[in-house]
Amino acid sequence: MTPILRTAGPLALLAGWWVASATGVLTPDVLASPATVAKAAGELWSDGQLTDALGVSLTRAVLGLLFGLTAGLVLGVVTGFSRLGEELLDSPLQLLRALPFLSLVPLFMVWFGIGETARVILIAVATTFPMYVSTAGGVRTVDRRLLEAMRSFGLGRWRLVAEVVLPGALPSLLAGFRLSMTLSVIALIAAEEINSTSGIGYLMTQAQSFSRTDILSVCVLIYGLLGLVADLVARGAERVLMPWRPRGAAR
Repeated sequence: MTPILRTAGPLALLAGWWVASATGVLTPDVLASPATVAKAAGELWSDGQLTDALGVSLTRAVLGLLFGLTAGLVLGVVTGFSRLGEELLDSPLQLLRALPFLSLVPLFMVWFGIGETARVILIAVATTFPMYVSTAGGVRTVDRRLLEAMRSFGLGRWRLVAEVVLPGALPSLLAGFRLSMTLSVIALIAAEEINSTSGIGYLMTQAQSFSRTDILSVCVLIYGLLGLVADLVARGAERVLMPWRPRGAAR
């Protein structure tokens, strides 16, 4: 029953869109009909524009996400596991976390120019802090008595982190991973507004110039699908790494 319920909402939205377009409530200059959007997607796919743009956008998102997850994980372990690390790093990181990452776009353009570096770094910054907060919180919840017991068995600091701390903080790590995955798509949309000459954002800019609501709709739907896929990947990771956890608890 769950798959049926999950698809009922999108199907109802699609049906409403189709009816509004067929009855003239939605005119083509406001929003193209589903059939026109599907035709535009097919044309973009057949001439290679869509596949090229999707490849560029995915590369940006994945690179930024990898850098962000790595930075968030390392910083979270350092501040959560070490009192000195928390004293030195947590306050400035919390200050940076409070800054909307969109406000950094002009500054990044000055620092890194309008090339790929600025886009990837923007995505990395946006995805670092959800992972950092979740990791630090998860590490702090690991039972200190367990840590002391493992130390008494001769485990060094690095083995303690790898074999005790990270497995104990796994639920929080996966929660941060899921948030970062979703946020990477939002950051990708913002990053591709930085004078892009390739990617889905570039297709949107070109379509906007010619008032092509069909291509604009295709790009918006692709961004939505990327967000959905990101969430599904995160859910899949939860089920693989924590098979004992009830599915309802992973929501």
